[in-house]
Amino acid sequence: MERTNHTVTEFILLGFTANPDMQLVLFVMFLGMYSLTVLGNTILTVLICNDSRLYTPMYFFIGNLSFLDLWLSCVYTPKILVTCISEDKSISFTGCVAQFFFSAGLDYSECYLLAAMAYDRYMAISKPLLYAQAMSFKLCAFLVTASYLGGFVTPWCFPC
Repeated sequence: MERTNHTVTEFILLGFTANPDMQLVLFVMFLGMYSLTVLGNTILTVLICNDSRLYTPMYFFIGNLSFLDLWLSCVYTPKILVTCISEDKSISFTGCVAQFFFSAGLDYSECYLLAAMAYDRYMAISKPLLYAQAMSFKLCAFLVTASYLGGFVTPWCFPC
């Protein structure tokens, strides 16, 4: 028997049930959770952007965290919904790589943003009189931008 190399072009997702009734139940459950996640994160982001009383560093970071969570929920859930409702249980190699890239980038961004939020709380607790000067909008915007950029650069520098 001759051995040859084969190129992988797609993966077959076997984690979902073959029972059509159960697939519908899974679809409804995932769609409900996805809808609540998108709705909740969108409302939180819009409220923080529109209410001038929430223009503080803490709420600025929370709004960005909510924005990141909104995008993170959009990485896997649409493909899961399609897989639950259709007969096609495969994902292309390119689609898998794209999901991994966005998932890793958003996850790292979230970690960096949580570190920035921890620094914000540290400054608020340890130096309350200097807090307003230390955590200026310019610094907060820099920390958020660095979180997003660092999140998408880190997977390229330190792959799994």
